[in-house]
Amino acid sequence: MKEDNGVISLVAIENTIAGSLLHNYELLRDSGMTIVGEHKLRISHSIMCLPDENWENITEVNSHPVALMQCRDFLSRHRNMKVVEVDDTAGAAAEISKHHLTGHAAICHKDAANIYGMKVLEEGIETNKHNFTRFLVLSNPEKANELRDIRKINKSSLVFTLPHEEGSLSAILSVLSFYKLNLSKIQSLPIIGKEWQYMFYIDLLFPDYTRYRQAINAISPLTKELKILGEYENGQQSI
Repeated sequence: MKEDNGVISLVAIENTIAGSLLHNYELLRDSGMTIVGEHKLRISHSIMCLPDENWENITEVNSHPVALMQCRDFLSRHRNMKVVEVDDTAGAAAEISKHHLTGHAAICHKDAANIYGMKVLEEGIETNKHNFTRFLVLSNPEKANELRDIRKINKSSLVFTLPHEEGSLSAILSVLSFYKLNLSKIQSLPIIGKEWQYMFYIDLLFPDYTRYRQAINAISPLTKELKILGEYENGQQSI
C-alpha cells in the first residue's frame, strides 16, 4: 500500500507460518526507504468463486504462493482442484471476476468478494488460526521523523556484512548482549557472486535508546556495510 504522495509504503516481511519473505528483504535494502513502524496483522483466508458457481463447478484455485502454503491442509482435502500460483491474492479474485473465468476460485480475504462481486464458498480455510503477518511501514528518509514518535522508539532493523573469519558473528552477539539489547530476529541472505558470504539482517529491541546507540557504535568497527534500515516503535498484534 502506498500514499498518493509516495511518502508511505507498506511491505510484508514475515509470516508466522511461511516464515521470512526473503525477496522483500532485498527490496527493502535497495529501496532507500526507512522503516518508521510495523504492524502484526491476523491473516484469514476464504475461497470464493463467481456468483453462479458452486463447489461442483470448481476445477482450479488461484492465489499467491504464500497464501496457498497457509491453506495447505484445506487444499489437501480438495485434490480435485488444480492449484495455480499468481502474483496477488485479491488480484486472483479480480481476474476471475473481470474475465468471468468459470471453474476458477480464488483464495484471499473475504472482503474481496464484495469488492469484485464474488461468492464466498468457505471462510477461515487457513491451516493455522494463529496466522499473522508482520508488515513494515516505510517512508522517504526525510519524512521519517514526521511519521513516528521519537519518544516511543524501542526497536531497530539493521543490515550488515561481516569479515569472512572465525568468530565474527559471535563478536557481534557478545556486544549486543553486553549492552542488554534483545535480538528478536536474525536473517541471513547469500551475497550473489561471493560464495559462502552473507548479508545479516537483525531486529533489535531495547528499553534505552542511548544504550542502543552505544551498541551501534561498538559493533560498527566489527562489521562491513552496516546500515540502519529504520528505528521505530515495536508494533502491536491485531486480532
